[in-house]
Amino acid sequence: MPSSPLAPADTATMDPQARPSLTVLGGFWPAATFAVARTLLAADPSLLLVRHDLSDIRDGVIRRVIRSGAGIVSDDQVDLMHGCVSCTLREDVLPTLARLARSHPDRDLVLMLPEVVEPEAVAAACAHCLVDGAPVTDLIRIDSYVTVVDAEHLLDGLASTDDLRDLGIHAAEDDHRALADVVVRQIEYADTLVLWGRSPEGPFDTSRLSVLLQRMAPWAAQIHVGTDVVDADELSRQLRDTDRHRPETPGVLARGLEGYALGVHEPQSDCGVVSAVFRARRPFHPRRLHEMLETVNADVIRSRGHIWLASQTDTVVAWEFAGGGLGMGSLGRWLVALPDEDWDHASDQRRLAAALDWDHYYGDRHQHLVFLGLDLDAVDLHHTLADCLLTDAELADGEDAWRSYDDPFAGCFPLATLDPDRTDTEGAVS
Repeated sequence: MPSSPLAPADTATMDPQARPSLTVLGGFWPAATFAVARTLLAADPSLLLVRHDLSDIRDGVIRRVIRSGAGIVSDDQVDLMHGCVSCTLREDVLPTLARLARSHPDRDLVLMLPEVVEPEAVAAACAHCLVDGAPVTDLIRIDSYVTVVDAEHLLDGLASTDDLRDLGIHAAEDDHRALADVVVRQIEYADTLVLWGRSPEGPFDTSRLSVLLQRMAPWAAQIHVGTDVVDADELSRQLRDTDRHRPETPGVLARGLEGYALGVHEPQSDCGVVSAVFRARRPFHPRRLHEMLETVNADVIRSRGHIWLASQTDTVVAWEFAGGGLGMGSLGRWLVALPDEDWDHASDQRRLAAALDWDHYYGDRHQHLVFLGLDLDAVDLHHTLADCLLTDAELADGEDAWRSYDDPFAGCFPLATLDPDRTDTEGAVS
């Protein structure tokens, strides 16, 4: 009698060469994401697809369905100690992947994420949560994080001002995320993007969506599936066994600090899409910047990065705009504000990036922002932001004077309670 795919098996660490490959498949529009999953199963019926339904998660119940190309392997209701996404990842998703890898080491895996789950949360769980005392990556090889985007709904999703709670799809009682925030984070963390379908407005708008995705995540490979008939084998070759995932790559808000590209400077319109990078050494005057927040994001679909304020010279301030809302919060201290003995807490990559760009006066402090929009005026945007920087006379007054400035952001980015392993961008919202 064959064993269950979830049956316990030998817990010894597997030979790295024998580890099953895992493709993590996410996206906010489940119909498009599931269509890609079914296509992969059609190309390779031996694949095992793991999918979780979180409809009743706030009641502490989830539904786990595992299927192969031949049909459903198992369909189980799972009771959780606490009803939240992080509990689901720890208590069921990772253990399920581990059990499947042990019982079927010759079968690759596809994990289809629920629409409200961000792939970075899965990556963090794989890196930090143990299954039977060991990381799940001892048993599986994470090949790629793929985000599927529905061409018909992408622009509406990016422009949405709804919260998940307003739509009744929040993943926990304390889940206050906006729909647009989830969409952009799913896109930006991916190493592979699938643009599924066509814009109802025609070929030009479909091309615009492709450019928009390329500007949002220039580090990701992009695949467009726009025909009614899909070549399953070709799509499988494009999405599987790519080895695109790089676990050392930081999250998007920390990319600039770590020396990675935060975006591309493409101020000339391509299908109406403009991407503008703003970099500066001088600090922002807090009052002038605060007064300009609505102006600089007025025509923007997405902006992200980090800044430093003259009134809070020690703090790296995260900047994240999507769906009409701006989130700002602490990313910790600038290295120049740390005693030498604390530099070891920063990653090697960040220390290297700071050393390559070090300034004798500013240290590693700087502004680094990227703005993305349709028909955005990059020159006007640059002038608006530059006007918020300190003038020569203000610079000459020195840091003691800067700290006395009228600061609408005062108290929004406390450093004393900061967890160095966590990025918190909920300090201030405008």
